[in-house]
Order: sequence, then C-alpha cells, then structure tokens
Amino acid sequence: MPDLHPQRILVTGGAGFIGSNLVYFLIDELGAEVANIDKLTYAGNLASLERVMQNPRHQFHRVDICDRPALRAVFEAVRPEAVLHLAAESHVDRSIESPGDFIQTNVVGTFCLLEETRHYWASLPAAEKETFRFLGVSTDEVYGSLGPTGKFTEQTPYDPSSPYSASKAGADHLLRAYHRTYGLPTLVTNCSNNYGPYQFPEKLIPLMILNALAGKPLPVYGKGENVRDWLYVGDHVRALWTVLTRGAVGETYNIGGNEERKNLEVVTTICHELETLRPRGAGSYDALITFVKDRPGHDFRYAIDAGKLERELEWKPKRSFEAGIRETVSWYLQNDEWVRSTTNSECRSWTESHYSNRAPLAPRLE
Repeated sequence: MPDLHPQRILVTGGAGFIGSNLVYFLIDELGAEVANIDKLTYAGNLASLERVMQNPRHQFHRVDICDRPALRAVFEAVRPEAVLHLAAESHVDRSIESPGDFIQTNVVGTFCLLEETRHYWASLPAAEKETFRFLGVSTDEVYGSLGPTGKFTEQTPYDPSSPYSASKAGADHLLRAYHRTYGLPTLVTNCSNNYGPYQFPEKLIPLMILNALAGKPLPVYGKGENVRDWLYVGDHVRALWTVLTRGAVGETYNIGGNEERKNLEVVTTICHELETLRPRGAGSYDALITFVKDRPGHDFRYAIDAGKLERELEWKPKRSFEAGIRETVSWYLQNDEWVRSTTNSECRSWTESHYSNRAPLAPRLE
C-alpha cells in the first residue's frame, strides 16, 4: 500500500509533553490541520502550545476522553483522517498512590475514544475507511523489567509492574481487540523513555535540571543503577508519523533511542551540562545528588529493540543522548516563563508530600 498523507488529524493529549511536540511537528513541518483534545489536568499546559494557539490549522478542544458526547461532537465537526492517541495519566509514582485515576483515563478513556472512533469510522465512505488510521501511543513499561542483558521486542509478553503500566497494557489490548473484532484500523507503538522540551517537571530529566538550578537536592532512587533507554522527543514524533503513514494495520512497532543509561549517569550528565552552560559558582551541581529510598516495584532495566521499525519503515533516531541532553538543558534555561507556568502549586504540593520522608523535590520558582 502506498504511503498515506492524512491532512486532518485528531490528537489526544496534545497539551502534554509528547503531544505538544507532535502538534508542532504536524503543523510546522507537515502543514497538517490538527484538532487537539486535552482535558488540561495538572500536566497539560496551554503555554506549551503558545506558538500555534492562533494558527488557523490548529483547533484546541478542552475535552475529557471519557466524555463520549463531547468526543462525538469533535469527530462530527472535524472529520479527521487519522487519530493519534496520546492522552494518558503517565507518572508511575502517582499511579501507586492513586491508581483509580489511571484506570479511568488510560483504560476507560481509551475505550470511550475507541467507541466514538468506531462509530465515526463506520459512517465513512469506503475509500476513506480504507485510509483511516488510529495510532495508540504506549510505553515500554508494559513489558515489565529486564535483567542485565536482552531487549524488548514486539513479541515480548506483557508483564506490567505498576498500576500505570498495567493501565497502558489494558489500553494496548483494547486497540488490538478493536482491530480484530471490528476491523478498526489500529496500530500500537511502545516507546522508551522520552525527554526534551515541554516535559512536565515531575519527570526525571526536567526535575533534575530545575532542582539543580534552584540549589535543591537531586534525589536518585536506590543507588541510581536502574537503566533506561532514552529517546529524544523529536525523534519520537518523527517515528509516530512514520508508523501512522507507513505502518501495517494491526501491527505493533517499538520505538527506542538505543541510548541506555543508568539513572545516576543521566543525572551526572545533566550536572556537567549545567556546569558548562550556567556554572553554579559555589560548589558543583554533582554535590546536590542525594540517594533516596527506592520506590515499590521499580523495574531494574528497560531496553527497546527498534529493529522492526528500522528494517520495515526505515526510521532511525537522529540525536545522540549527549546532544539531546545539551539541547534539553539549553531549552529549560531559555524558557523561564514556561517553567513558571508549569511548576504550579499542585505539582509542588504533590511532590513535596510524596517525598517528605526522602528528599525535597519540587523546585520553587516564585
């Protein structure tokens, strides 16, 4: 089948980290029309979309994906040619403390979105049904934990360890079931850890950058030996477009950066970049590193084998981890206003409460 070229695209979770980067890619680089759905929970931020909020090719709809009448109204108004589904609760620690929110959004919300997509898709003319696509964006955490060797492939059995990863696994299974049962043209991607501009400061890399700038402790779980494969968000959104337009319906594609790092190595790399770009003066940033009690069910290692995506769809990541971290640190240094708009009181109260017996986390930037 020739490559698809959808021009009207519905993005869910488009005010979040990966979602906002995806929206910019679709509009700036591809000239697509984007209908952007986001509930605007604590991690959604319209400041992340400032450059496109007045763009005629961008429509923003504040909609909860569990709200089926609102979803149906958007489908009827927009008539999308594809859906890119990124809306999700995504923080593992929050899922341990409040699992119900994750089941509601990630499982029930995905079900509601699939049902409304199926209703819309069934109404399309045959030619439009044939080219329509629904891509669900998932995580490598659904696979569980790896030992010192090996990598996750598309055939690795699911073995989630947290309520977050279990809820994402449930969403993935729903997408596959809707393809097999109803013929809905779905695809699934499972990606490794993303980093880059617009990432909410509860996640490791932006949290370390902002805590370091504020002179606060840099909390590292356990001994910092847990390993993750890191993927620059710009490479990820290119991969999503590749899968959407060239991937085989019903298939799963793993997306990885092939950049494994121990958590402690990630933090020290950030410290070294900050020393270069904004020297601390009184002592090194490394001196702020603080080891804290490990979290429950903390998977030891994730590593993605993206060979299928490289072989079949000719995608490869462009940025090395070192180049990506340098670009990311620079972005946070240059975007104080975005940081202030994002580091809100809700974020601060949750992180400080969660880590009250470990180390203070949230940067105060008043």
